[in-house]
Amino acid sequence: MVNEREEVLQKNDEYRERYGFSEKVEYHDFEKGLSEEVVRKISKIKDEPEWMLQKRLTALKIFESKPMPKWGADLSGIDFQDVYYYRSPKALEANKWEDVPADIKRTFDKLGVPEAEQKFFAGAEAQFDSSVVYSHVNKELEKQGIIFTDTDTAVKKYPELVKKYFGTVIPSTDNKFAALNTACWSGGSFIYIPKGVKATMPLNAYFRINAEGSGQFERTLIIADEGADVTYIEGCTAPIYAKNSLHSAIVELVALKGAHIRYVTIQNWSKNVYNLVTQRAHVQENGRVEWIDANIGSKINMKYPSIYLMGKGASGEVLSVAVAGDGQVQDSGGKIYHLAPNTTSKIISKSVSKGSGVSTFRGLLHVAKNAENSKAHVSCDALLLDGLAKTNTYPYNQINRSDAIISHEAKIGKISNEMIFYMMSRGIPEEDAVAMIVLGFIDDLTKVLPMEYSLELKRLIKLDTTGGVG
Repeated sequence: MVNEREEVLQKNDEYRERYGFSEKVEYHDFEKGLSEEVVRKISKIKDEPEWMLQKRLTALKIFESKPMPKWGADLSGIDFQDVYYYRSPKALEANKWEDVPADIKRTFDKLGVPEAEQKFFAGAEAQFDSSVVYSHVNKELEKQGIIFTDTDTAVKKYPELVKKYFGTVIPSTDNKFAALNTACWSGGSFIYIPKGVKATMPLNAYFRINAEGSGQFERTLIIADEGADVTYIEGCTAPIYAKNSLHSAIVELVALKGAHIRYVTIQNWSKNVYNLVTQRAHVQENGRVEWIDANIGSKINMKYPSIYLMGKGASGEVLSVAVAGDGQVQDSGGKIYHLAPNTTSKIISKSVSKGSGVSTFRGLLHVAKNAENSKAHVSCDALLLDGLAKTNTYPYNQINRSDAIISHEAKIGKISNEMIFYMMSRGIPEEDAVAMIVLGFIDDLTKVLPMEYSLELKRLIKLDTTGGVG
């Protein structure tokens, strides 16, 4: 028993050392709570144009008028007036890593962000609480006309593009948390890939909540013009605090004719974070969007990447993996709407539950009356690591065409004692045997990630499923 306890403590220490630490950073003064005065103050700090302020104020009224969701996970623990909606360190954004203030740089150095950028990415951005503190894009990409900056800068530098697309994929009326984000958003990534341009290396952003009791509300908008191609990878972490934090982001993707966007998330928030994110893509003729979504952290995670196939021949894929450890609720899945002829889609969801963890799959597949010759496949698999873990599956298919080809499958499995015994009889320690089974279960995801991210994801999952962290 002593050895087992020491192993768990060692794993917790390893997790905290890599992800759960915090830096003592000096912040600008800003009051808690949400009000019109707070929204106006955020806009004034950012020196925004009047049209963006008006979007914020309209969204605030929508937020206040909408009730809390009655479905899904229990969100009654959120106190909207006990959250900092803007926390900015007393530091300016830098485009050279050496110019980032030392206390903030230590955070991202520990997380391996600069090293990953040098090895794998054509551009990188780092957001610390409400502020983007580092942004850099490869000069070759700039020569091709690729824009990669934070959304705050884009509002002032590329106003026509932002006006054209901001809020068109996810309007503030969509849901309560979309309205909240629109009212108090800060940071996030803005990407525009010109017609026919293909980004040969991924673009990367890293989002970090550092301050206790803070909210993070980044706004990401990616536009791939006709025939363009881009891969974007984001990582998310936060320290371990007693007080809950709130992360409520919006991601809007626009794939024009023949364009391709791959959006990858490795979400590893600490277990005191409510992660409530709205993500949606509009895909035009012969375009393609892929969501690759890995959810390991957070207290409660509610996230359902959605794809609207709006042009003929458009295609989309959602690959979702969720790991629910002790005390976690992973409520995830995907939604795809076939709104044009000859469209194809795939939703693949895999979840792992342990102890008091609960994983829930919510899937929605819609085929419109005009979407002739649509093809779609939905697969949701769940793996239970012990007798306490729980999993739920809520698929919903709305098919309005008799010629649609739709397949759906679901499986729930449990690691058996016989399976573990067999592997141990071959000289594999029990802990490693469990980890190998879990990693084999989510192999679909790890195969499509860049090697560094794949290795890190495997490391995280092993920590989370064999000893418990948090």
